[in-house]
Amino acid sequence: REQRCHSVSHQVHHFGPVCPEARQPCILAEEGCFMRCAVLPLLPPSSPSLPLPPPPSLPLGVLASPLLQLKYQRMLERLEKENKELRKIVLQRDDKGIHQRKLKKSLIDMYSEVLDTLSDYDASYNTHDHLPRVVVVGDQSAGKTSVLEMIAQARIFPRGSGEMMTRSPVKVTLSEGPHHVALFKDSSREFDLTKKEDLAALRNEIEIRMRKSVSEGCTVSAETISLSVKGPGLQRMVLVDLPGVISTVTSGMAPDTKETIFSISKAYMQNPNAIILCIQDGSVDAERSIVTDLVSQMDPQGKRTIFVLTKVDLAEKNVASPSRIQQIIEGKLFPMKALGYFAVVTGKGNTSESIESIKEYEEEFFQNSKLLKNCMLKAHQVTTRNLSLAVSDCFWKMVRESVEQQADAFKATRFNLETEWKNNYPRLRELDRNELFEKAKNEILDEVISLSQVTPKHWEDMLQQSLWERVSTHVIENIYLPAAQTMNSGTFNTTVDIKLKQWTDKQLPNKAVEVAWGTLQEEFSRFMTEEKSKEHDDIFDKLKQAVKEESIKRHKWNEGAEDSLRVIQHNALEDRSISDKQQWDAAIQFMEETLRSRLKDTESVIEDMVGPDWKKRWLYWVGRSKEQSIRNETKNELEKMMRCNDEHPAYLANDEVTTVRKNLEARGVAVDPCLIKDTWHQVYRRHFLKNALGHCNLCRRGFYYYQRHFVDSELECNDVVLFWRIQRMLAITANTLRQQLTNTEVRRLEKNVKEVLEDFAEDCEKKMKLLTGKRVQLAEDLSESLFRVCF
Repeated sequence: REQRCHSVSHQVHHFGPVCPEARQPCILAEEGCFMRCAVLPLLPPSSPSLPLPPPPSLPLGVLASPLLQLKYQRMLERLEKENKELRKIVLQRDDKGIHQRKLKKSLIDMYSEVLDTLSDYDASYNTHDHLPRVVVVGDQSAGKTSVLEMIAQARIFPRGSGEMMTRSPVKVTLSEGPHHVALFKDSSREFDLTKKEDLAALRNEIEIRMRKSVSEGCTVSAETISLSVKGPGLQRMVLVDLPGVISTVTSGMAPDTKETIFSISKAYMQNPNAIILCIQDGSVDAERSIVTDLVSQMDPQGKRTIFVLTKVDLAEKNVASPSRIQQIIEGKLFPMKALGYFAVVTGKGNTSESIESIKEYEEEFFQNSKLLKNCMLKAHQVTTRNLSLAVSDCFWKMVRESVEQQADAFKATRFNLETEWKNNYPRLRELDRNELFEKAKNEILDEVISLSQVTPKHWEDMLQQSLWERVSTHVIENIYLPAAQTMNSGTFNTTVDIKLKQWTDKQLPNKAVEVAWGTLQEEFSRFMTEEKSKEHDDIFDKLKQAVKEESIKRHKWNEGAEDSLRVIQHNALEDRSISDKQQWDAAIQFMEETLRSRLKDTESVIEDMVGPDWKKRWLYWVGRSKEQSIRNETKNELEKMMRCNDEHPAYLANDEVTTVRKNLEARGVAVDPCLIKDTWHQVYRRHFLKNALGHCNLCRRGFYYYQRHFVDSELECNDVVLFWRIQRMLAITANTLRQQLTNTEVRRLEKNVKEVLEDFAEDCEKKMKLLTGKRVQLAEDLSESLFRVCF
């Protein structure tokens, strides 16, 4: 049947009519059949040619008789109708076997998916593809939605009387299929377009999506709604229905609605391969048209514009001069050019009309229309069916011409980018932002796992050292020095026990947990930031820093750790039994190191107070300030008093302050009592620390006396016992914290890092902020170009 159909079309096209009644009126005119657009040219002689077959060579009388054309088109259409039914049966058979074999996607569906993907890609990278699509534009209420519905063969769009209904672009992909259905690209639900309830649900869903896409305070949106329509006999193409162009912003609309609609329309029409389907309302004065000026600006030569005059029935009824309609269809009235001109009727204005009733009304109108009978219109220029065929042919011709051209452009762009990459980064692989993030993610997870491989000794050494640095000042200033300045060993031990108990109850456990958390952070930071090799890649530094900070921020130490630690520390500090000489010597060494460090700090403070000594003054040509000279004289006077009484207590009596002040005034040095006391504190501190270090040397042989509880001995080494208690507490605390770190906190931190990485992976803005630079952008451009070349 297809072969026979093609044969009839071929005869009409190239050999003229073969019927012996060719010069008589067609007796079948009342059946209302019309020739397809391929039979005759779309344009008047002065217009550019549509990409269709050349005009046929017919006798002169044939062109003057549109009714004669109907006879041969009727034969063609009858065969096409039978062929359509047969194709429907074949498609339904294929559909029944869908579970037995995997069906391939149709070409138009794949093309539509490419457009959707490129649209999302372009939105992310601020680029634009130039692939063809049919852009439907027109004045508001010009009937463009009705034309689109006639092409789709279903009433799929919401309607409103005089109200703007198309509030965002709607991309409709038409393709042939066994069943007449519609579905959205982001939904699996199919709407059966043969059922009224599904049609109503589809219209409602489109309206809901449009309103959701519109931001608050706006009337229209540039966000595209993608819809696929399949059905028997549908022409394959991709159409984009745009909001209607308006001339006036009415109440209830956003003030910038008019400009927004213009910008959306221009954005689509600026695509050099977009086919512009310009819809003009034939029932209104041509001078009121807005869209024709916009189209003529975008396509001044009319090389990709198809003009459609709607509501021709109302135009013929209301227009006094029918030749005005002829002028429109011939492209002589509007200041714009087009590939082809069509006249259509899309119903009587009743929203409840079915597509079949509209088609019947359209055919009936043109059958009786004076415009056709008087040769003002040609048969191939009327009905939405002929329009659909012409647009489909034009669309696919544009696709063939543009896809290869754009692919070549993408390949050229990619070659340039690859050349730039090879010259700038010859040793590196091309990784885009997502690939770089995955690589960084693996590195970070490896570094976190490395925390679990840290040896227990390393953890404990770090914890013990950090904890002692944190508490040493309190131990020396608030526990040891006040107790050591007492008169006997009983008072010393009593003072030490009280102060240790208070310290353990209030401060020590909290300080220990803070030290452990700080140590974990320090070690985690070290693994995250240290350079693993000489060829360190700093592109991940910002990302690693952000992951580290966010992970530490989310990590919360176990709240019950302090209570258990308090008991352990209290028991450790209560123990005074040094078991062997090795522990005794270790305690003395610990005490000596601590006291030497404090003595060095004290001497540094005194040197800053009194200024450089005579040797430094001569060698480096520096002098003392006036205050330093006064301090130096005060220090010398206090040292004389200290030499007179080697066992002087820590506090300076008031009469002694007066004596020192008078002695200095006698030498012409005026000094404040507060300065004397301040200087005395440092002088006495140095004196005490030197004596304590000398006492350490004496206690090296005191372990025997310790075992006898210093009975019958003038040597008392209670300060050594104190430092042993502190040292043992530090070791036990470090061991406890290490166990908690390795068993609990490291794993919880690793979990936090994984959660942070997952959150960052879903946050495109975060990745763009943390992975930046010329190398990243060039890799992104390469990835984009590869994507485009593949498509």
